[in-house]
Amino acid sequence: MSVGEEIRTEQDTPQQSLGTSAARNLATTTKSAPQMQEISSRWLLRMLPWVQVQGGTYRVNRRTSYSVGDGRVTFVKTGDRVEVIPAELGELPVLRDFEDQEVLTELARRCQQREFEAGGVLTSFGNQADEVFLLAHGRAEKIGTGPYGDDTVLGTLADGAYFGEQALIDPETIWEYTVRAVTACTVLTLPRQDLEQIAERSESLRAHLDRLRSIPAQRTNNYGEAPIDLSAGHVGEAVLPGTYVDYESRPREYELSVAQTVLRIHTRVADLYNQPMNQTEQQLRLTVEALKERQEHELINNREFGLLNNCEYDQRLQPHDGVPSPDDMDELLSRRRGSKLFLAHPRAISAFGRECNRRGLVPESIDVSGNRIPTWRGVPIFPCNKIPVTEERTTSIICMRTGEDEQGVIGLHQAGIPDEIEPSLSVRFMGISEQAIISYLVSTYYSAAVLVPDALGILENVEIGRWR
Repeated sequence: MSVGEEIRTEQDTPQQSLGTSAARNLATTTKSAPQMQEISSRWLLRMLPWVQVQGGTYRVNRRTSYSVGDGRVTFVKTGDRVEVIPAELGELPVLRDFEDQEVLTELARRCQQREFEAGGVLTSFGNQADEVFLLAHGRAEKIGTGPYGDDTVLGTLADGAYFGEQALIDPETIWEYTVRAVTACTVLTLPRQDLEQIAERSESLRAHLDRLRSIPAQRTNNYGEAPIDLSAGHVGEAVLPGTYVDYESRPREYELSVAQTVLRIHTRVADLYNQPMNQTEQQLRLTVEALKERQEHELINNREFGLLNNCEYDQRLQPHDGVPSPDDMDELLSRRRGSKLFLAHPRAISAFGRECNRRGLVPESIDVSGNRIPTWRGVPIFPCNKIPVTEERTTSIICMRTGEDEQGVIGLHQAGIPDEIEPSLSVRFMGISEQAIISYLVSTYYSAAVLVPDALGILENVEIGRWR
């Protein structure tokens, strides 16, 4: 290049053909339908049997059962100080149906906070039991003696559990098991001596305890139900027992819940911009998807009918080692007959897969609607991202039997409502405003019912962040 010759750049070169930016003004683009990241697989909605509900309410009639103290105790933490909420002491069988808040508050103040390191012994077999333990935080195991003299795990306790409640009213009670801390534990203890001192000053508590001691224990079967007297194996003209099946006098009723929104579309958009896709249809499609996502979330988490909140205490299990192991899944299956499915967060499924890999196990998979779903003991494990994961990276795994004929878990809806586009989902025209905006009311009605307690079980506090 000679001196003084200018360097010509690409921008200085004269354009010799039509550019793409200008050409696009005359072209018809190929476009997708509106996309949405929120859409999930929604396996619960797909696998749950849906039962038609007339009148918006479903009543679950059961045999009479006698159950007390089958809940969890809730605590309040202030710094390193833990206190039990006074009303939560009513979860203890001894204090069930006792409503004197002043006395409950005094009992809550008498609770003594104690800390145990991992491996520490909370109670020892054979010792005198003179206090009730409330487990505020941590995990502990009940240890008993096996048939050959070795230790055996009778059960696992976690946040909100209690044990030793009989010691509050029976001075002759001894510990029938040893309780050992698996992790660091924070517990509150309420001594029987403090309960007796308060009862001496409180007429209401004294009357409550006297009534409790005087009522004979109810005869029940292994499930807490009023028994049906039968005779078997007799010979001759034995006198047969008379019996009847008693029903609950106040059965639970499930009212259909609702998820709703008002979809608004401007008439100018609906009139002029409907090619090649109908704007109203696309707006409605995405709105319905969002409603279904919320519907599944409510079926899992709703405080009234959500599965996580309607599982009985004796159907809630704790993992023996934190991570979801095959042993824990077997224990979950053993609590019910005819389990149809597991529901777990994808991270919990991954954690279970790691544990299987560590043991050299390869779970089978089955085809469900064109999807390969992992199984355990032949029961499919469906992913569900609506099951919450806590800040401590713990979650829950749900196992259930489904179907009305199997006395399982069922979904509730009411098909045939006005302006229905899907069963129990309607879109109603609400009119056009003075701003030329069209409004549609989009509603879906639903609920879920657990017909008998053992239809639903949960493996709680499953660790998903541990790699080993």
